[in-house]
Amino acid sequence: MKSQVKTTCNRDCPDACSIVATVEDGRITRIAGDPDHPITQGFLCYRTSHFLETQYSRERLTAPLLRSKQSGKLLPVSWDEALDFVASELVRIRTESGPSSIFYYRSGGTLGMMGAVVDLFFERFGPVTVKRGDICSGAGDEAQMVDFGVEDSSDFFDLYNARSILLWGKNPCVSSPHLLPVIKECRRRGAQVLLIDPVRHKAHSLADHFIQVRPGGDFALAMAVAQLLFSRGQIDPDASSYCDHLSAFREQAFSRPLSDWLHEADVDQAAAERVSDALGQDKPATILVGWGMARRRNGSAIVRALDALAAVTGNLGVPGGGSSFYFKRRGAFDSSFVKGLAPRTVCEPLFGRELLEANDPPIRAVWVTAGNPVAMLPESHTTVAALRSRELVIVCDHLLTDTAELAHVVLPTTTLLESDDLLGSYGHHYLAVSRPVVPPPDGVRSDLEIIQALAVRVGLADVVAGSARQWKQRMMADKLGPHGITVDTLEQGPVRNPLASKVLFADRKFATPTGRVNLIHSPAPSPALPDADFPLLLMALSTERSQSSQWARPQAGLAVLTVHPDAAAGIPDGGIGELHSAIAAMRVVVRHDPAQRRDVALIPKGGHLRSGHCGNALVAAALTDLGEGGALYDQPVRLRPL
Repeated sequence: MKSQVKTTCNRDCPDACSIVATVEDGRITRIAGDPDHPITQGFLCYRTSHFLETQYSRERLTAPLLRSKQSGKLLPVSWDEALDFVASELVRIRTESGPSSIFYYRSGGTLGMMGAVVDLFFERFGPVTVKRGDICSGAGDEAQMVDFGVEDSSDFFDLYNARSILLWGKNPCVSSPHLLPVIKECRRRGAQVLLIDPVRHKAHSLADHFIQVRPGGDFALAMAVAQLLFSRGQIDPDASSYCDHLSAFREQAFSRPLSDWLHEADVDQAAAERVSDALGQDKPATILVGWGMARRRNGSAIVRALDALAAVTGNLGVPGGGSSFYFKRRGAFDSSFVKGLAPRTVCEPLFGRELLEANDPPIRAVWVTAGNPVAMLPESHTTVAALRSRELVIVCDHLLTDTAELAHVVLPTTTLLESDDLLGSYGHHYLAVSRPVVPPPDGVRSDLEIIQALAVRVGLADVVAGSARQWKQRMMADKLGPHGITVDTLEQGPVRNPLASKVLFADRKFATPTGRVNLIHSPAPSPALPDADFPLLLMALSTERSQSSQWARPQAGLAVLTVHPDAAAGIPDGGIGELHSAIAAMRVVVRHDPAQRRDVALIPKGGHLRSGHCGNALVAAALTDLGEGGALYDQPVRLRPL
């Protein structure tokens, strides 16, 4: 018997696609994009289109694993045995060393709201140590909160009102594929598209102009553009009425000669003038701010500078204008039952170091869910050392990842096609539910079921009791209920968040203390520069096949490194080399690309450490200027022939 079931992708991607799954005799035989979803429009990205390979992989975990004291191996056990062991050990550690000796780490492997129930358990069990900062978007998040007091965007389709679209550090072909039809239609209607990026990638085909800025030189380019805007009289005459520090921002732009800013950005004046005209003359203009650009030590300053450019040119609060970094995906839901209590935090980009350095008390137990820190975070080998030296590590996952391989207990959990959850999106304003397309295999439980079974064993059953549907209702009632939106509503199809503005800041009122834009007006950290010993900057980029470690398929052979032929250290195209940083090295297949800058080394994001594909093993842990994000793209490296 054949049927079709709709669900929503819960993975760490802005598009939150609606999926139509075909089920035959209890097995999913096909997944496709939902043609009725306004954003998905009938197509899925490559990664989700091929997810059935993971869903039915022989590597899928279908029973809890417990590390044997005799053999040291992870062996299948019953759920009762696994959970009884975990409960007794967590209680023992809490009794002996206090709840702060337990570290609960939840990352973005699923973006569903049900994770808040797991948060609630660990808050009430302790509260325990939790993470702070954000490896992915911390710098940009903090930048927009400082500038605007809120982090959100105008409606997804408001882009149709733009005359200029600036893809600043953004590759929608990989990171936001459902933007592509909109951008193409905008161009058909006459809008111009500028691509500003150190990397030449597929989005180049969308652009009328490509500006190949120096890595981290985006702040300098923004200052050069600001200087031109002021000099040419392209500032909004009303900017002083809704912007704080306008004079100080102008002083910052003129603190160096234009030629100095252009030299630091490694672009010519014509390129800066083109950006200035797009923002100050050919408007309304929208800056689509890429996330990778903020993964530098000056990342927050870069995003703040772009926010300022949008503000002073009058491109905020108008149809077709804006500085769009993120959509407020949790804004329609109420998770205030989690109070945010924690006796101690661990900075996510410094995960390995801070675990090793923690004392009074030391961290003895780590619970990992929705994440693979060994592959996701910098200094992979430090993270391995930190986890190996813990007394108890529990990992919830559906595959035996690099992190799960280090665990004492692995608890098999559901996939995106078995999820029962509530979802927003950080790429648009549509709300949705995910529902199980098929039941999970025998021996697999959702994170909610896992934590509820654990709660029974530690005397907290009442705290997290309730079905997934009941928790959805609880999180929707206060904010969406008055608008007549219920779980039943979302089960009929996605609904645009009624709390989200069509045009953000249309009243030119901002959630800052003064109600005005807080323009950046202080110097930014200098961008990272390669040197003679390490002449390249390593960038691990999302690809169509791998957005992060959760998407990466099994990897054979050596990792592929792409460089300009002049930066290949004499290694021929297809030859083997060794890529070195100050902390590690890896063997790579070298590919030549004359379209790339001579100071970058490009490797696919999400590679597994065990297969020698993990670029993060070479990256020293360092923080961005604000937001405690990871400065992942500032790592100098060198390439050597073998």
